[in-house]
Amino acid sequence: MFKQLEQRLSLSKPLTVYLAGGMAVHLYTANRITTDVDAEFSGRVIIPNDLMVEITLEDGSPQLIYLDTNYNSTFALMHEDYQDDAIPVDLGLEHIQVRVLSPVDLAVSKIARLADNDREDIQALVRLGLTTANEIEQRAKSALQGYIGGQAMLMVNLRDALVIARDAEGQRAL
Repeated sequence: MFKQLEQRLSLSKPLTVYLAGGMAVHLYTANRITTDVDAEFSGRVIIPNDLMVEITLEDGSPQLIYLDTNYNSTFALMHEDYQDDAIPVDLGLEHIQVRVLSPVDLAVSKIARLADNDREDIQALVRLGLTTANEIEQRAKSALQGYIGGQAMLMVNLRDALVIARDAEGQRAL
């Protein structure tokens, strides 16, 4: 998909893409299936609406993967250093550098919404030892210092996310 994007945008300068969401979780855990790619771009680009890739699932059925043009990282709880701490993924592209959010930043980014799949993502990241409840708590509390707006719901979601993470830590010990 990013190879197609690089070609279709006719890039002449470097562009960094930061992967978040379910696709980023899948890269770390291999247990999350998603059809959309949540990505933030380091520059302004117009994403072609018809940019998608067909893959074949393990059961042989076809699945379309597409860039979510509505993704916006400002709606998530994000630490001010999330881009600096994102991990490079070498896809062999000339002008696009793909970086995936670190496991702790990925978990923190799930806190604002904390839907069922977000809860499962946090659990998977912690259960696999990619981050811990304490790391999530520290990073989220630091991110809250830069958050503008009401924090009451975020604090409730953080509390719930930490319960999920601590439970996952207990499962890891088994």
